[in-house]
Amino acid sequence: METVRKRSKKREAIFEALRMAKDHPSAEMLYSRLKPMYPDLSLGTVYRNLAVFLGDGDVVSVGTVAGQERYDADTSPHAHFICRCCGRVLDVNSPALERMDEAVERETGGRVTGHSLSFSGECAECLVKTAV
Repeated sequence: METVRKRSKKREAIFEALRMAKDHPSAEMLYSRLKPMYPDLSLGTVYRNLAVFLGDGDVVSVGTVAGQERYDADTSPHAHFICRCCGRVLDVNSPALERMDEAVERETGGRVTGHSLSFSGECAECLVKTAV
């Protein structure tokens, strides 16, 4: 039986903020962005709602960056690049990912229905900073 959740302005605001974010924010980042508009918002509320979104498949966890779990509301198949210098998380939408899925299917005889893939290194901005 499907769980029916009552509507909540805070829940909707958290999801919308995550959906609009391109930086793959942590719970703390979302809390900081929303707190001025929702003074009674608690960090616990943000964490609880993120857990609901994860459980419902509405968001994905990108992984832990600098000790904080980061989230993405774009659940379409794609990978992430995480800069180990500045912590920036970038989307990777390379056609090579589809070929990788096909290769895994050939090797295993199974069917890939999704993947969770992250690359790490230095982003372009950090490379420029270290080259100077």
